[in-house]
Amino acid sequence: MHSPVEMMASIGEFDPLNTRVPATKIEVTLVIFLLFFMLPFWLLLLPVVVLYLQAVGTKEWREFGRTEVIDNTRNPDFVRKFVLDFFFEEKQNLRFDVYNVDSRSCNISKHDFLGQTFCTLGEIIGSTGGRLERTLSGIPGKKCGVIIFAAEELSNCRDIATMQLCANKLDKKDFFGKSDPFLVFYRSNEDGTFTICHKTEVIKNTLNPVWQPFTIPVRALCNGDYDRTVKVDVYDWDRDGSHDFIGEFTTSYRELSRGQNQFNVYEVRHNLEVVCLYCSVTQLNFTVAIDFTASNGNPSQPTSLHYMSPYQMNAYAMALKAVGEIIQDYDSDKLFPAYGFGAKLPPDGKISHAFPLGGDGDNPNCVGIEGVLEAYFQSLRTVQLYGPTNFAPVINKVANCAAEITDGSQYFVLLMITDGVISDMVQTKEAVVNAASLPLSIIIVGVGPAEFDAMEELDGDEVRVSSRGRLAERDIVQFVPFRDYIDRSGNQVLSMARLAKDVLAEIPDQLLSFMRSRGIEPRPALSSSPLPELHRHI
Repeated sequence: MHSPVEMMASIGEFDPLNTRVPATKIEVTLVIFLLFFMLPFWLLLLPVVVLYLQAVGTKEWREFGRTEVIDNTRNPDFVRKFVLDFFFEEKQNLRFDVYNVDSRSCNISKHDFLGQTFCTLGEIIGSTGGRLERTLSGIPGKKCGVIIFAAEELSNCRDIATMQLCANKLDKKDFFGKSDPFLVFYRSNEDGTFTICHKTEVIKNTLNPVWQPFTIPVRALCNGDYDRTVKVDVYDWDRDGSHDFIGEFTTSYRELSRGQNQFNVYEVRHNLEVVCLYCSVTQLNFTVAIDFTASNGNPSQPTSLHYMSPYQMNAYAMALKAVGEIIQDYDSDKLFPAYGFGAKLPPDGKISHAFPLGGDGDNPNCVGIEGVLEAYFQSLRTVQLYGPTNFAPVINKVANCAAEITDGSQYFVLLMITDGVISDMVQTKEAVVNAASLPLSIIIVGVGPAEFDAMEELDGDEVRVSSRGRLAERDIVQFVPFRDYIDRSGNQVLSMARLAKDVLAEIPDQLLSFMRSRGIEPRPALSSSPLPELHRHI
């Protein structure tokens, strides 16, 4: 949730129906050391790593994702991780290209190539301690550096932690000012090493910083092992990348979860303290609503936005899979209410604007995103696409659920995928204004070539949504047109990754804004009851 974003995908030949079952999910953590002796010692780099996956049949290399860019360093330690499905029976080829970023262009070929390496996912997983070291190559006659990969099996922990820290009496590191402190969080590994998992923002010119609250998946912090060591380094930021080390302390998620008490005051040096002000856990509840209006076109025709091709996913399925596969990792029970709107239902042809995709009016839940996709395709075969395009009924349905749990322990996310103009704009605005006071965020993905001016109006980034003279308390709507994320090369994995990154970017801040608006005090993240036996890490 906090930047960076994790993207899940199957490696190998594109499989739109996702018929293969992954043996296990592996988080690949990249740590890169670049040794460019031919460059002047004072010349620092802005490195980024691009991961490519090779399709099984065509052998085509497809970009899967990129790390963040780290300023002014030859030894970057990347926060962004890649989450891959591991198939034991397949050889899953990976390629890692390293570049020095020297412009704002998104076109990777515009940047300086620093080297590359090839390996398989199995090699990383099967290496000693799950860590593999490879030399970068690709520039004849030059040493390109070293890249290190680490892999660990993901736990089933789906909690999201929200925490805030402050510090007192830090060292004065700047000659003309005080300090510009920031924190770096690391989780420990079984071999005694540490993997970076979060950086706070930099607070300028202060010795007593109070960092902004942030959210982080618990499995990113400790992979579900509440007693695993968490190391926190305190630095003073410098523009040239040579950040001054102030001090460090170690803790655990179990300790952090106790919030502000005498155990969560950490001395990093004599009289220098970092304090955990609070740490709480929130469960996400994810609901899907899909547009079944006739403007989408006949699903049996290739021109339809709902076309069920045996070779690739349509735009609706791609948007659902992109966003859903990330959100589902933070929904503990993986039971997702899934609705359609704007269709005539059998047997009597009654129009519905909030019908369960699974056909069971008493139980709209689907098991996992694959269950939602299956129910979606089944509905396309049984209902008649009709209209109009009414949003308010589904929003109100989810809002009613959110209204029942407003103590901060639950937060609801509604994903709506649509192709056209909203028919009930007045009622939809009213529904959004009412929902803004509840623990709810709404993601709207527009598919197809239509104009989406009304959607931009609901996305209250510029002007807050209003209804009958009432302004929405919070901005809870995020709208994106899917066409802006379609990769020109036809790479669906990359299109989905870009879409998911942007539509989920506002959720953490919206969650925190609800907590603040209601003055909700963070509750303890862990209960006092014994924890279940933890799974062994690989």
